[in-house]
Amino acid sequence: MFVDFFIHRPVFATVCALLIILAGAICIPTLPVAMYPSLAPPVVSVTSAYIGADSETVEKAVTIPLEEAINGVEGMRYIRSSSTNSGLSQISTTFRTGYNLDVAAIDVQNRVTSAQGRLPGEVNATGVSVTKSNYNFVFGAGFYTLDNRYSSEFISNYLDIYVKDALKRVPGVGDVMIFGERKYAMRVWLDPVRLAARGLTATDVVAALQDQNLVIPAGQLGQPPSDKMQAFQIPVRVKGRLTDPREFDKLILKSTGKGLVQLRDVGHAEIGAEDYSTSLQFMGHDAMGVGVEQLSNANALEVDRQAREVLAELAKKFPPGLKYAIAFDTTTAVRESIMEVLSTLGAAIVIVIGVIFLFLLDWRATIIPAVTIPVSLVGTFAFVKLFGFSINALTLFGITLATGLVVDDAIVVIENVQRHMHMEHSDPHQATSRAMGEVTSAVVATSLVLIAVFVPVSFFPGTTGILYRQFSLTIAFSIAISAFNALTLSPALSALFLRGEEHRPRQLDFLHIRVVSRIFAAFIHGADRLILWTASAYGRLIHGALKVRYVLLAVFFAGLWATVWMYRAVPTGFIPQEDQGYFLVVVQAPPGSSLEYTKRLGQMGAAIIAQNPDVAGLFSVSGFSMSGSAANAGLMFVSTRSAQGDKKGHGTAEVLASLAPRLGQLLVVPNGGLVAAFQPPAVQGIGSYGGFQFMLQDQGANTLSDLDRVAHQMVGASRGSPELTGLMTTFSANDPQQLVTVDREKAKAMGISVGQVAATLNVFMGSAYVNDFDFNNRTYRVYVQADQPFRVRASDLHSYYVRSDAGQMVPLENLVRLEEGAGAPVITHYNLFRAVEIDGSPARGYSSGQALGAMEQLAQKVMMPGMGYEWTGLTLDEIESAGRAIVIFGLGILVVYLTLSAQYESFALPFIILLAVPMAVLGALGLVAWRGLSNDVYCQIGLVMLIGLSAKNSILIVEFAEQLRRKGRSIADAAVEAAELRLRPILMTSFAFILGVLPLVFATGAGSLGRRSVGTTIVGGMLLSTVLNLVFIPVLYVLLSRLLERKTRQPVQQPVEMGAAM
Repeated sequence: MFVDFFIHRPVFATVCALLIILAGAICIPTLPVAMYPSLAPPVVSVTSAYIGADSETVEKAVTIPLEEAINGVEGMRYIRSSSTNSGLSQISTTFRTGYNLDVAAIDVQNRVTSAQGRLPGEVNATGVSVTKSNYNFVFGAGFYTLDNRYSSEFISNYLDIYVKDALKRVPGVGDVMIFGERKYAMRVWLDPVRLAARGLTATDVVAALQDQNLVIPAGQLGQPPSDKMQAFQIPVRVKGRLTDPREFDKLILKSTGKGLVQLRDVGHAEIGAEDYSTSLQFMGHDAMGVGVEQLSNANALEVDRQAREVLAELAKKFPPGLKYAIAFDTTTAVRESIMEVLSTLGAAIVIVIGVIFLFLLDWRATIIPAVTIPVSLVGTFAFVKLFGFSINALTLFGITLATGLVVDDAIVVIENVQRHMHMEHSDPHQATSRAMGEVTSAVVATSLVLIAVFVPVSFFPGTTGILYRQFSLTIAFSIAISAFNALTLSPALSALFLRGEEHRPRQLDFLHIRVVSRIFAAFIHGADRLILWTASAYGRLIHGALKVRYVLLAVFFAGLWATVWMYRAVPTGFIPQEDQGYFLVVVQAPPGSSLEYTKRLGQMGAAIIAQNPDVAGLFSVSGFSMSGSAANAGLMFVSTRSAQGDKKGHGTAEVLASLAPRLGQLLVVPNGGLVAAFQPPAVQGIGSYGGFQFMLQDQGANTLSDLDRVAHQMVGASRGSPELTGLMTTFSANDPQQLVTVDREKAKAMGISVGQVAATLNVFMGSAYVNDFDFNNRTYRVYVQADQPFRVRASDLHSYYVRSDAGQMVPLENLVRLEEGAGAPVITHYNLFRAVEIDGSPARGYSSGQALGAMEQLAQKVMMPGMGYEWTGLTLDEIESAGRAIVIFGLGILVVYLTLSAQYESFALPFIILLAVPMAVLGALGLVAWRGLSNDVYCQIGLVMLIGLSAKNSILIVEFAEQLRRKGRSIADAAVEAAELRLRPILMTSFAFILGVLPLVFATGAGSLGRRSVGTTIVGGMLLSTVLNLVFIPVLYVLLSRLLERKTRQPVQQPVEMGAAM
């Protein structure tokens, strides 16, 4: 017999266990650490700039051609784009979760290449970049000076040269971003009036730069083929590119009889920045920001530690006065969450060992299951490494829940060995061998059931599949190791350590304190009598239950109906919004506001936020939003003291609730606007904000104004919906614009091409990228634009001139007509349709599922003909996973049924065993509803787990009942005796597990919502199923066994039954 080998070879069994621990311990330091598994789908971004173009021009000339080319690329899930008034086009293509990101990037690059011929030349000149997006930010840091001694350009380029590259070399860092980057550029500022006075135009300046600022490869002297007597070979270097503003000022624009016209005669050059569209501040100081992103397979905590060390070392060489501070750190929540789970794990281990001792009352017997805990839990990490998982909330949940499971098999073994030693007074080796002969099948069956529940659901696709996979397989690994221990190490230790019942009361005799020994012995005897009385009372209860078995059958069917009703009644959810230690603040200034206005509005909001004692840091970006860059938009990242390890600080949700009324007052103050705070996305890289993301689409021929009006109608109407709160959209189609109409006929009659008019406007108003220059051993761009005083008002266009074919300078005002209009600063597309994003959250007391339903009803009431909607981000995952929960649950039951059928060579016995599941589901959902929680993904994971847990107890009763029937007992006698015999291990394993999970139910701190959800589900299910199924399973076993016996029509010799009514 397999087990007997290990009973007589305890050293061999011990070595096997030590090798398992060693394998897991070696793997732990090499595993990546994160809050969640890699849930964010692969995203490839296509970014291009049409300098000087407005949002509609960018949309039509750049975004649409690229979108049409990219759409339908293999693996694509959805595509989203934004076109902005800053000339920026950004297209994000999101692929199916798990799709190869490298392949996706290559496919998108090929599609972009095929469409580049349709793009304007100015766009191709600045380049179309295709990048693999990575949203795994580790931390963001702000760099600033207290006295503003350095310009933003200086700080930005210092970071680019000395900080960015050093941080990118840290192991595990994927990329380093500079927020609001102001890369150096040569800015050539022109005076249109002085240009016109000298008969020059903007295009003349561009042509002169192209002609005189260039790279000249001049070859070599004596370069082969050359004369055989050639004794030297010398490279020829021609100074072509200009490097200094003074050299640019001397640029020759024109030669006249009176001399040369140089750039300094019509303007000037200076070293400035490529882009001035954003402005950053950290705690009220002008600043630059750096964001560090990690690789998907990196240890976030280790990357954070090493990157901080590198930053601290670099700070020693900073220019005088330059300081830095960490603005937000996502690993703080990860670290706290993991520490909380580890604390829960430690508490669970202590509780489980304590419960085992209270039931066994034998320290020798307690040691055996206690030893299986580290073997199973630590050994699991070897499989975690093998399958490419990480140490995250889900794998640690699995480890925590496995704590109560891995001791179950050992408890069953020990309890049966003790029973045989007590009944037969046999040698521990013989008792262990006989006991294992009885329970080996049950140990294998219960382990196979639990594994069979978890393994199939791990193959589900998408975000739900990833969540189930890491949790379920972690538990499956633990159970597999536990089963191996139960068949190897536990029998070996039982044969070595266990002693007869007569030794138990004398366990404290070694203290030589008679009073203590007597008290302990009395406690042991009392506990034994209590256990015997409980078993006897339970036997009488089963006798009585069998007399009213049909009443109990009716109660069972009522429980089935209640389970179905409860499943429908409990509100649904997805991933709970955990406290991540920071939140986002959206700043939206009135339409047409300048960047400076937005900055001042942000400062007003920052002043209110900084007064909150729970705020630790504030980092703001003006001119930027999640939907795209705009002068009247801004975004803040605010870290809270709860993320700084301050246990006295309030949670992020409480901070938001306290700030909301005060920030709302900024809507009605002079020079005010919208400043609203939001939770970050529940999962980094999926969505823009916490809550839901609703995309209102124009699928017909509606205008941007129609979309704007309907979107704001929905926001307003949501105030009357109790399920919704915090609805907001940053979209506006009413930003003032200056429309310029070229009189084409008049221009042609005067010998002026429309292209010259367009080029003049492009250079003066929009700025034109011409070529590059060298500075500090790096290459930067050269831009030409009208100086600041000549592009402030619409009337400044009167100072612009173009030159006719006859050489005459013609004012631009003679060729164009100006009128005021309105448009959208940012135009968003979703799956190629124009769209508006509306963000919101479920109201307090409502689940996300209820909020989504209310939102859909609201949309149907308000939308115009030709409009539609779609969901995006994490909300889309929730919608798609809505029907999968019942499928996963059904699949789990089916696989368990088939596994048990194969184990018992019967299709009937597994059906009896699985009748325990409905009561577990009823208890789980009942406690979830009572605590005001929702049926979210953690609850669903707990429900799947309950299939195996509830079936495990049934297996112990049914397995022994079948053994007793084979020995000649009647159906009723077998059921009653099996129930009595298995009561102690069932209560022991159930309460060890329930009490071990209890710390999850009352979890606090980072990640507590997920722990509460899964803990509540499992405790509720196990409590009700343990209590009710101890009665229902024997009764149902008798009813169904007799029914099957009648169906087979085989006469069975049975002794007289116990009780006339049976």
